[in-house]
Amino acid sequence: MGDSEVDAQLVARVKQGDVRAFEMLVIKYQRRIERLIGRMVRDTDLVQDIAQETFIRAYRALPQFRGESAFYTWLYRIAVNTAKKFLMDLKRDPLVTESALRLDEDGEETSRAENELTDGATPEALLATKEIAAAVNAAIEALSPDLRQAITLREIEGLSYEEIAEAMTCPIGTVRSRIFRARESIAARLRPLLDTRAGERW
Repeated sequence: MGDSEVDAQLVARVKQGDVRAFEMLVIKYQRRIERLIGRMVRDTDLVQDIAQETFIRAYRALPQFRGESAFYTWLYRIAVNTAKKFLMDLKRDPLVTESALRLDEDGEETSRAENELTDGATPEALLATKEIAAAVNAAIEALSPDLRQAITLREIEGLSYEEIAEAMTCPIGTVRSRIFRARESIAARLRPLLDTRAGERW
């Protein structure tokens, strides 16, 4: 049985009043949703709150879910909209944004990149990899929200262009354009580090 079939069965059970089935969906997708939100909201203190709100909204909206798209595509759309609402609220409350504006030099992304290195890596290679990871993260952060969301769903979450189009509620051509522009922008920032030729992308 495929992933989407399992989700469909769980959704059907939730609609029949099986709360445990929804808990299983939360367990299955919580990390992925938190990772997605973490790319949109840099204040790590808010990520879990937004994820929780996402699942609450999804649970309330589930009776209206018709299964026309994959469950996780539908869930991602709710997560994106919830995160956008939080970001709008933050702009109205500058006191909350102070922690969001602080950059953590030992952030999760850099640590993850370091952990993926082999034990035999030289200090120079470690430093270069750390610099590249930081440059990639900085390049992604510098993108407009639409471009950042598209490239995150594609490169980090591994969604297809069709799934991204559903999640972002836009034509597939727009998705392709956004991902292309995001890659070009990231490549432009990485070129000095990697000494790549113009036209090559990461």
